[in-house]
Amino acid sequence: MSKIVKPYKDSEMGKKEQVTKMFDTISKDYDGLNRVISLGIDVKWRKRVVRLVAAKNPKNILDIATGTGDLAINMVATGADKIIGLDISQGMLEVGKQKIKAKTLENIIEMLVGDSENLPFDDNHFDAITVAFGVRNFENLDKGLSEILRVLKPGGIFAVLETSVPTKFPFKQGYKIYTKYILPNIGKLFSKDRSAYSYLSDSAAVFPYGEAFNNILHKIGFIGIENRPQTFGVATIYVATK
Repeated sequence: MSKIVKPYKDSEMGKKEQVTKMFDTISKDYDGLNRVISLGIDVKWRKRVVRLVAAKNPKNILDIATGTGDLAINMVATGADKIIGLDISQGMLEVGKQKIKAKTLENIIEMLVGDSENLPFDDNHFDAITVAFGVRNFENLDKGLSEILRVLKPGGIFAVLETSVPTKFPFKQGYKIYTKYILPNIGKLFSKDRSAYSYLSDSAAVFPYGEAFNNILHKIGFIGIENRPQTFGVATIYVATK
C-alpha cells in the first residue's frame, strides 16, 4: 500500500489496534449501513465469489476478516463440511454468531477471534480461503498474504473481494464524489463512530487494485492470478491458487 491510512488520525495506537476498536464500535450498525452504502450490490458480488469457490468443491473453508459472517454464511452453499470465520473484532463476531444461530448453522460455521497476520492453523490446511473487504485493513499486507499462502493447500483457491477505483469516465468522477463526500456523511448519520466511514473510503482510495494487487500476490508466491472488476470497477474479485 502506498500510504498507511488509520481510522483515528490522532491516536498513537497501531493500525491493527485502531481497526479492532473501530469495528467493535460500529459492529451493531455495520450490516444495515453496509447495505445502504453499497446500494445492496455487495450481495451480488459475494454470490459471485461463492460460485467461484464452489466450483472447486472445497471441504473446508477459511473466511478471513469475516466480520459479521456474511460471506461465511453464503459459503454454506458450496457444500463445504467446515467453514471457519476469523476476525480480529470480537464485536463483529458476536453479531455474526447471532446470525449463524438464527440460521442453525453452528454445526458448519465456527467463528474465531484471530489475527490474519498470525493464523493459528497448520500449513496446507484449507481447500479455500476468502477475504471480503478485509485485505485493505491488514496492518502488514505482505505478512497477511504470506500467512494465507502458508495455510492454503496446494491447488486450493484464494478469493478476494475488495473495493477498487473505476478508471473510465464518468464512473471515475462519480466514484470520487460518492466516496469523498457522500459515504462519510452517510456514516456520520447512522454510526456513532464518525471516523469509521471516512477511514473506509480513505483506505479504499489508497489500496493497490487491479494489476498492482495482482503483482503483490505474485510476489508473495501465488499463481494462476486473475482479477475480475465488478460494477464498472468499484470492486474487484481476485482469484489465485498455490
